[in-house]
Amino acid sequence: MIIANDIHKSYGNLKVLKGISFELNQGEIISVVGASGAGKSTLLHIVGTLDKADSGTVEFNGTMIRKFSERKLSEFRNKHIGFVFQFHHLLPEFTALENVCIPAFIARKNRRETEQKAMELLEFLSIKDRSHHKPSELSGGEQQRVAVARALINNPDIILADEPSGNLDSASAIDLHHLFFRLRDTYNQAYIIVTHNIELANMADRKLTIKDGVIQK
Repeated sequence: MIIANDIHKSYGNLKVLKGISFELNQGEIISVVGASGAGKSTLLHIVGTLDKADSGTVEFNGTMIRKFSERKLSEFRNKHIGFVFQFHHLLPEFTALENVCIPAFIARKNRRETEQKAMELLEFLSIKDRSHHKPSELSGGEQQRVAVARALINNPDIILADEPSGNLDSASAIDLHHLFFRLRDTYNQAYIIVTHNIELANMADRKLTIKDGVIQK
């Protein structure tokens, strides 16, 4: 599904990525580990088209995305990629249901069908009864499940998760880890999960370790 080839990225004189190459297959879960500052999040942002590499290419189902315009990149992201971050980035003035629906509304999908699918996702994630609560009324684990539902609403091909359990207590983190695998088995999406959580990293189909800007063999 994804072929990343010889990705380099620097910020000023700081070389963060020094030639990263890997492949990701349909329905596969890859964890990315390494020390803080190793470039894990930078790599995730480049694969997710939120940032651009200085050199190297990312191929997505045979399509090179490097030369896309900003508008086309935005449309591509909205359709094909779901994001889950450590901090949920839920909009506080909207309910859980409304937060989940937002990416689909941006894609101009039918409101009734979108809300129906959002409720189905919230039910799958065991928080349907919290659908009309605002983020401030939800626990950290519940907020993260809403964020996961939001990432799934447009049927993306891939989910990119950056420290998704880093802000959760141990029990909620374990629940979230198992949820990712249940979602993969249900929807057959591919996942790249950046994490410091060794248990989650070891559950993945493959684990990539980044050190000094390259993947350790």
